[in-house]
Amino acid sequence: MTLLIVLAVIVLLLLIVASKYNGFVKLKNQAEEAYAQIDAHLKQRYDLVPNLVETVKGYTKHEEKTLTAVIEARNKAMSAQSVEDKDKADNAFAGTLKSLFALSEAYPELKANKSFTDLQAKLSELEKEILQSRKYYNAVVKTFNTSIETFPNNLISSFFGGKFKKLSYLEVAEAEKQNVKVQF
Repeated sequence: MTLLIVLAVIVLLLLIVASKYNGFVKLKNQAEEAYAQIDAHLKQRYDLVPNLVETVKGYTKHEEKTLTAVIEARNKAMSAQSVEDKDKADNAFAGTLKSLFALSEAYPELKANKSFTDLQAKLSELEKEILQSRKYYNAVVKTFNTSIETFPNNLISSFFGGKFKKLSYLEVAEAEKQNVKVQF
């Protein structure tokens, strides 16, 4: 009888561990899928930029420094490997895009160009999708990190030797955190 109770407890513990393990795997895969969605949106954004730069080039002959900075930031963002490096490079890239769009204020004929405004609208829509995807990714990361760090899950997650490590959040660029100065 004692042997049956011990066996039942062992089987119950194994089922609990298996269930928790499967939950960790599910959340980790969900985070990877969420980041893959962000990556797909970023790829679309990176693909739009050469067209945008070519459109701007036709109107801004002496803005080569801005255009070069945009292309360099794009290439750096596309070649980044880790989530953290991609996030930093993408934030830098987003900053260069702002300087590119600021050119349209100095060149009214560019601002009136249909190709430019269409590309700008597509990019704006992509930015919204990227923001939503980033929010979803961070929510999944929060759930995953909480799951592997709370008791008794932390015992189970640490038992698997680092397979379930805390994931990093995607952060807002430092420039985005600054207060906007409004002057009249």
